[in-house]
Amino acid sequence: MFIIKYKKVFVAISALLVLISIASISYFGLNMGIDFKGGSLLEVSYVGARPEQVLVSESISKLNIGEALIQPTGTDGYSIKTKNLTEAEHQALLMSLSGSTEKTFTSIGPSVGTELARKALFSFIFVSLGIIFFIAFSFRKVSKPVSSWKYGLIAIATLIHDIMIPVGVFAFLSHTYGVEVDTLFVVAVLTVLGLSVSDTIVVFDRIRENIRMGHFKTFEETVGNSLTQVYTRSIATSFTVIVVLLALVFWGPSTTKVFAMMLTAGMFFGTYSSIFLASPLLVMVNKKK
Repeated sequence: MFIIKYKKVFVAISALLVLISIASISYFGLNMGIDFKGGSLLEVSYVGARPEQVLVSESISKLNIGEALIQPTGTDGYSIKTKNLTEAEHQALLMSLSGSTEKTFTSIGPSVGTELARKALFSFIFVSLGIIFFIAFSFRKVSKPVSSWKYGLIAIATLIHDIMIPVGVFAFLSHTYGVEVDTLFVVAVLTVLGLSVSDTIVVFDRIRENIRMGHFKTFEETVGNSLTQVYTRSIATSFTVIVVLLALVFWGPSTTKVFAMMLTAGMFFGTYSSIFLASPLLVMVNKKK
């Protein structure tokens, strides 16, 4: 009952974190990768010791191909992201990287990037609508004292919370360290949606069962005691997943670090919202009614 007793405090904390995240996104923006804005990506490896990044940057700056984002890959290579290159520019770039071997070269046009962004937005909308309809249908037999569709809306509110905060953190990292939004980022966001809503549904399902059994006198008592019954399992399950994800962040390949970081943040805030946000919102909606 501690969580329900101080429900306004926990809701206020969530609201503050979301506002800070919105400010971060608005101020820093998101550094879109070539998957969305178009461009060329060249990955090279070196035999023996690779040259310092500043030397590679100086070589590329002489080619007059515009700004290039250079990032280390593994222990012996670099990934180089530029504007769309012609074949002549591609070959000139390779020649400037003396001692290197080309691993991959990919070009994506701006129109393809726009299409990917549109599909990512539609995916988020369709997933959100599907969650609302699923929860409303599943909770149709416990429409009192809170209507079943309100469970769905509260779940979406918690999902926005779970997505907005990690994206706000990502916007700061994007500005500070040049981290880019790519298709793996979108996959991570959609994965967080699924993981977060499953945790919320576990809590809602226990509330539903206790309402049907009539174990407690008031709705507030039902929600509070339902949380007491499930929060230990919910935290323990999420903690084990977070430990694995942190291992990927610190020791995994560089290509999946952003993906693992997003999932880690999403799991943490998803677990928080399932316990400290979704259930208190249910009680507040019921009291307001």
